[in-house]
Amino acid sequence: MVRELNEQKLETFVTRILDDLGAAMTAPLVRIGDELGFYEVLAQSGPITPQELAHRTGTVERMVREWLSAHAAAGYLDYDAASGRFSMNPEQAMVFGNPDSPVYMLGSFEVCQAVMVDQPKVTKAFRKNGAAGYHERCNCLFSGMARFFGVSYKAHLVQEWLPALDGVVEKLERGAHVADIGCGHGISTTLMATAFPRSKFWGFDNHEGSIACAKDTATRDGVGARTTFEVATAKNFPGDNFDLVCCFDALHDLGDPVGAARRVLQALAADGTFMAVEPRAGDALQDNLNPVGRLYYAGSTMICTPVSLAQEVGLALGGQAGPRRLEAVLREAGFRSVRIAAETPFNIVIEARR
Repeated sequence: MVRELNEQKLETFVTRILDDLGAAMTAPLVRIGDELGFYEVLAQSGPITPQELAHRTGTVERMVREWLSAHAAAGYLDYDAASGRFSMNPEQAMVFGNPDSPVYMLGSFEVCQAVMVDQPKVTKAFRKNGAAGYHERCNCLFSGMARFFGVSYKAHLVQEWLPALDGVVEKLERGAHVADIGCGHGISTTLMATAFPRSKFWGFDNHEGSIACAKDTATRDGVGARTTFEVATAKNFPGDNFDLVCCFDALHDLGDPVGAARRVLQALAADGTFMAVEPRAGDALQDNLNPVGRLYYAGSTMICTPVSLAQEVGLALGGQAGPRRLEAVLREAGFRSVRIAAETPFNIVIEARR
């Protein structure tokens, strides 16, 4: 039976697609503004003309005018027709102009750029074995993820997530040994090292370029003497007797998360803690049919799932695995105590113990 076309629903759907197309076309403009320093100037200048912004950034006024107009049409900037000036309101500044804001989003657009660059590789993966590993991805994916995830880590890691773990902050204050698995550019590692000067930290990642950046980050933040970064996988990282092992937004990316969790269990001290920070999701698809789920499923299709399939085992948990599936992985690895210790709109924090 063919259902009769509902013209109103069609119009609503086409409007939705036009909005999505506008967002997709605006994304590279955001990257341009990020790279050219437009947002920094706009956040500091107050209302500004295209000519003034072009002069301050050493760019072409005609191009700047079109860029500003597109941002005004998108609602990303405000425009005053009487003066011909563009400005950031406080809410826009929180998203685009303040790197310390908990909703700073420029890193997200850098990840968007990366997945567009890597789209042909992922398309090939659909036709072959599904594999498109980190080793073949563009570099802006790693820097974009560091900026994207770093926003949440700066807002929650020391202030909320670590205090939610049983007895961990007290250990860190006295002096603990901590491993950060899949540390990327070392944002999480250096935040912890800065907050707990009596503890020592080791960061491990299988991407050599990210480890180099992590070392630079630690040196810049003044914690180089208490941090060590090495290229290693989640199943072969060195060391043992760690008081805390962390895995930030990485467990679901692993080909063999069960094997990695077993290695973590081996590396922990008798009373040690494993903290796994993962994307927030419900256990069923229908629980994730919302704006956050939309973003995370897209990211999982382009990044998490093909990255896992490129590794041994290739379990491919995906970015929306859900608490029940993640708990099953940890229990299969040998952890007896598993609980959700904290949550944000975007993350869950899992505490696992022997």
